Amino acid sequence: MPHILQLDASARPGIAGKDKHGSHSRNLTQQFITQWQSNRPQDTVTYRDIGQNPPTLINHDWIASAFTPEVSLEPWMKDTLAESNQLVDELIAADILVIGTPLYNFGMPAALKAWIDQVVRAGRTVEFDDSNPIDPYIPKLTDRERHAVVLTARGGVNMAPGEEMSHMNYLEPHLATALAFIGITRVHYIAIEGQEIGGEVLAKSVADAIRDVDALVRELQALFNKITLTVEPAH
Repeated sequence: MPHILQLDASARPGIAGKDKHGSHSRNLTQQFITQWQSNRPQDTVTYRDIGQNPPTLINHDWIASAFTPEVSLEPWMKDTLAESNQLVDELIAADILVIGTPLYNFGMPAALKAWIDQVVRAGRTVEFDDSNPIDPYIPKLTDRERHAVVLTARGGVNMAPGEEMSHMNYLEPHLATALAFIGITRVHYIAIEGQEIGGEVLAKSVADAIRDVDALVRELQALFNKITLTVEPAH
């Protein structure tokens, strides 16, 4: 039974189409979760609104604590890492990570970057092999197949990889690198574009994205149904 971790990173608390100045990325994450649970209500979801409740920014104490061996952690270090440990635990428990995020000034919102900094942890989500100085990084989230679904909203158009304005979009490449670094390499992207243009351009992009979200839900559910059938013991 797959477990989903849903993150919303938009600074806008509402949902586009329902609330004034609502978030288009939140619209997509809600669509994904609603469609998923309509067919698989037994699956569980952990929700974090990091746009409204951003994770703590890392500081000197966090870095000192994160790079101290577990057996040597002082009480204050354990307190410092408590939030990070909770966020890491949530990520490890997830089979599907759903990230709803806008593109802010060419990259991810600060809240999402703060979450990345909290969950990319030596000893928890990545290991270091001192014997291999060229490539010492060993991702730890490879114990089972995990998927990430990145649902984005952008003001401009033609910003997907390979398109004319892709050089202004560092959001997806940054997320892909960070997730692969810890072992999540199956990443799916769906975007709404044209917020700054509005009108028919935006309306078509929203409709296309909703259609793509529904198709992705069907695709992933078929995959997890197959996995469930494979691992079930024979009677």
